[in-house]
Amino acid sequence: MSTLNFPSTFHWGVATSAYQIEGAANEGGRGPSIWDTYSHTPGKVLNGDTGDVACDHYHRLEEDLNLIQSLGVDSYRFSIAWPRVQPLGYGAWNPEGLAFYDRLVDGLLARGIAPHITLYHWDLPQGLQDRGGWESRETALHFAEYARVMGERLGDRAASICTHNEPWCTAVLGNELGRFAPGIQDQKVMLRVAHHLLLSHGLALQAMRGAGVKAPLGIVLNQSPATPATDSAADKALAAKEYAMFVRWYMDPLFKKAYPEGADLPVCDVVQAGDMDTIAQPMDFLGINYYTRIWSSAATPPVPAPNAHGVSDMGWENYAQGLRDLLVQIHTDYTLPPIFITENGFASPDAVVDGTVADPRRIDYMRTHLQALLDAMAAGVNVQGFFYWSLMDNFEWDSGYDKRFGLFYVDYATQVRTAKDSAHWYRALIAQHRAA
Repeated sequence: MSTLNFPSTFHWGVATSAYQIEGAANEGGRGPSIWDTYSHTPGKVLNGDTGDVACDHYHRLEEDLNLIQSLGVDSYRFSIAWPRVQPLGYGAWNPEGLAFYDRLVDGLLARGIAPHITLYHWDLPQGLQDRGGWESRETALHFAEYARVMGERLGDRAASICTHNEPWCTAVLGNELGRFAPGIQDQKVMLRVAHHLLLSHGLALQAMRGAGVKAPLGIVLNQSPATPATDSAADKALAAKEYAMFVRWYMDPLFKKAYPEGADLPVCDVVQAGDMDTIAQPMDFLGINYYTRIWSSAATPPVPAPNAHGVSDMGWENYAQGLRDLLVQIHTDYTLPPIFITENGFASPDAVVDGTVADPRRIDYMRTHLQALLDAMAAGVNVQGFFYWSLMDNFEWDSGYDKRFGLFYVDYATQVRTAKDSAHWYRALIAQHRAA
């Protein structure tokens, strides 16, 4: 642990999202989201799991705030469930839902933990999906109003507010591949969705700043470097294409006011005059979620050779070097604001044995990725904080409750939380830095 020496100003945190932990899907005035609809559709989620109860965080708020505090972190990243505060996504607001997030923010501050707020982590109100969802430009306008209201409500107490978490997932997994809610399979829809997500980000920043919100504002993108499997021209071309589709399709509009060439995607037919200027609003920070690299193979099997660190329970290669490579690459390609690593984590098939959870591969993942982060910082990348994904095991989207990323093991039958060895390791690492 002593080899991981971060600056004294570095922020240590954990992250969650609303639909994955809150539960109380039909309580407190909350409206349905697209994930309620999707998870209740037979065959969409493993084992027919839903987020109806999840980790019951809505009812166990104080207990979970104490869990966060027990780690010694100074920061907590969470998302607001849009349908909990505005059930339809337009129209009336829900006082009970707003009060819940007031309690959450105040509870964090009372424990000396900075609230980092995500406005959208994939749970679009079903009322807006019924009107066209993110394919409709109107949804971007509704999102800007939602951002303004939440910014005015919580911005005076927030350490940061991010508009979107991983718009690539919403666009591609949700609206092109159909693996995530709302389950659409249409590339043209995906392109419209991606554009309206980026547009809504810019409109939201304008709306919050126009309302006098002082909290730092940004967005969170999932990113990976793309590694050619061989030195062949075909593999190199594929790596460039996949990187353009995964990283540059979102970064170029935000920082260069244009969609990239080389992604081999058709022109989006909903871009209007002035949209790119709106999208490229100045940001106070950029959040990066990194889990693994893209292995680009045009002819050979599309999996990398096994390495000493293995793969996660998701089938994702544990490749820490990719985090350093990615950060150095975007630092070279763009003029960036400060960066936070807003998600980084490892799924393993954990079990409680004699009251403990041994998860050495997660600790190895954390240690190697934090070292890669230090290497990137040594190369000049301005990274100001790290949020482990996630605080506790939770509803892992189309994988249901089958995959466990948490520092705390959740017994879903009893809702008992048990600290894994990785939680103790992370707590000790943070304490070491505090002492130093």
